[in-house]
Amino acid sequence: MPRNKEQPERLAAPITGNVPRTNRKGRPMASTHFVAESRVPQVVITREFDAPREFLFRAHTDPDLLVQWCAPRGLTMTVDRFDLRDGGTWRHQHWEPDGTDYAFHGVFHGDPSPGGIVRTFEFEGRPGHVSLWTVTFSERDGTTLLTHNTVYQSVEDRDLDLRSGLEESASDSMDRLAVLVARLAPVSR
Repeated sequence: MPRNKEQPERLAAPITGNVPRTNRKGRPMASTHFVAESRVPQVVITREFDAPREFLFRAHTDPDLLVQWCAPRGLTMTVDRFDLRDGGTWRHQHWEPDGTDYAFHGVFHGDPSPGGIVRTFEFEGRPGHVSLWTVTFSERDGTTLLTHNTVYQSVEDRDLDLRSGLEESASDSMDRLAVLVARLAPVSR
């Protein structure tokens, strides 16, 4: 259940703007792909970005950038803790305009690198329901395939996330991430 608290100072406003529909080479950008197979406690989200993997890694590991794309549209994100190392902990909150917050936390496993990030993910409104979230950044010819692979403890936990609007919020976040990395990417002509 979300809690009402006084909202802390926000780190940054979420990204808004037009989603790039073509890459720097004029080819159409891929949309976000979402896979949740029945009876498998897993969700895999992929999207191709016209940017080097270092930009996507930075967007996932720099709290000032993370808050600009990672919360569902209409909510603001704050980062309370982000100790980016093996065994380091993280915690962030998503805030409704009325001050209602949704807090999440977890632990990093292994040393995060442009090759990938592994961490646990737990919504504080449902303690004990922990998922394992693996992000990989596969670069080829200046584009990067981003894969978010979330493994749940049960299909029921996964289905609860699906019913709560995971696909829509993840697609929206990927759109805002595309806008962000386009701003980070150097213009090459």
